[in-house]
Amino acid sequence: MHDITFYLDFVSPYSWLAFEQLPGALQGLSVRVRYRPVLLGALLQQMGNVGPAAIAPKRAWTARHVQWLGASLGCGLDMPPQFPFNSIPLLRLALAHSEDGYVNRYTAGTVLRHVWLGGQDPLAPERVELLTQALAEQWQPEGDASAHAKALLRANTDEAAARGVFGVPMFEVGGKLFWGLDSLPMLRACLEGDAWFAGPEWDEAAQRPSPI
Repeated sequence: MHDITFYLDFVSPYSWLAFEQLPGALQGLSVRVRYRPVLLGALLQQMGNVGPAAIAPKRAWTARHVQWLGASLGCGLDMPPQFPFNSIPLLRLALAHSEDGYVNRYTAGTVLRHVWLGGQDPLAPERVELLTQALAEQWQPEGDASAHAKALLRANTDEAAARGVFGVPMFEVGGKLFWGLDSLPMLRACLEGDAWFAGPEWDEAAQRPSPI
């Protein structure tokens, strides 16, 4: 069995698309997927990068692209009224039900659907209350759940950055990182033992000097 860590932030529409496509992409393989929420904005800042929303034409393209993908892939995707939005409350809500920084598929899926289906404000108080109720039967920590979730989110994000995670969705297996929805075929090839991954190309790609 292969262990896969799925790094995600609920603000990322590609995280929703990858979440929906992952079971089909890995069908027939023996895998265990663990979902690890991270703060994308902090990762981008640590890597000296900006998100697509910071570049107006790229923001418009991203909105068009993900909505088309949602329709063409059959999972749906409706942009919320404001994009991007502050995902910290949702990340902390999910992690309030985590013992170790990972959340189960039910929790990840419930929050992702809350954001990306219906085209409503994911931070509207009445909707957050309904989301809180939907997660209420998940594990609950003893003591201060808010402080617990805050600490887990910081630790998750710091550890992800240290491991080279620069964006989401990202998948880690056997120390290798695969970024984005379009990396799913490559991830499957690696899990199936594609000989390319045993050759020098993977390591050599990271050793080429940058002109910057």
